[in-house]
Amino acid sequence: MNSILGLSSPHIRRIVFGCAALFISIMAPSAGATTIYDESASGDLSNSGLSPTTLTVSSGLNEIFGSTGRNANGLDRDYLTFTVPGGFELAGIIPLPGTASGGLVSFIGLQAGAEVTVSPSASDATGLLGWWHYSAADINTNILVEMGVPAMDSSGFSIPLGPGAYSLWIQDFNTGTFNYGFDLNLVRAAATPEPSSYVLTAIGMLIIGAASRRLRRA
Repeated sequence: MNSILGLSSPHIRRIVFGCAALFISIMAPSAGATTIYDESASGDLSNSGLSPTTLTVSSGLNEIFGSTGRNANGLDRDYLTFTVPGGFELAGIIPLPGTASGGLVSFIGLQAGAEVTVSPSASDATGLLGWWHYSAADINTNILVEMGVPAMDSSGFSIPLGPGAYSLWIQDFNTGTFNYGFDLNLVRAAATPEPSSYVLTAIGMLIIGAASRRLRRA
């Protein structure tokens, strides 16, 4: 899967997606952060996509801390699965300060269900909902927006993601140990908008539209 795990990540989309992420953060505020897994305290996350580590998420920001990279024992891939409960939605995946990458970028993939069945040696992303090459430039940015754009035969998706099981695959090919932290942002499912929400919606759409026109001119 070197073609999607390497250095070819398209960052031209960041302007539009950044506007969309900002709009979603305005529309869906969340509660405080809770650490739900820290490899330094709880041990290595699963190295098998068919038996990922099961985590429990709840409303607000759910923090995950770990490390990936290549060492004397080989490549340290991390796999985890979680279930978005009924009445909630996954609105964001946000790299936290301290997240590092070898060779400029690292890889994160998302698949529906309680397993990652896509082989690390696959030539494309068929079977994944989406993926992204994250780097220090993505810290405090909602990369779930960019992961949702179909690429290399991933299916793509719209955010927020509704209730159900999802699995994450995190890795870095490079030699060394590279720490990461992610916030999984769970929000309550959107109800019928209040009148003031329509105003925010209009503002958000104007921002995204303006950014799209600017990209087309470029």
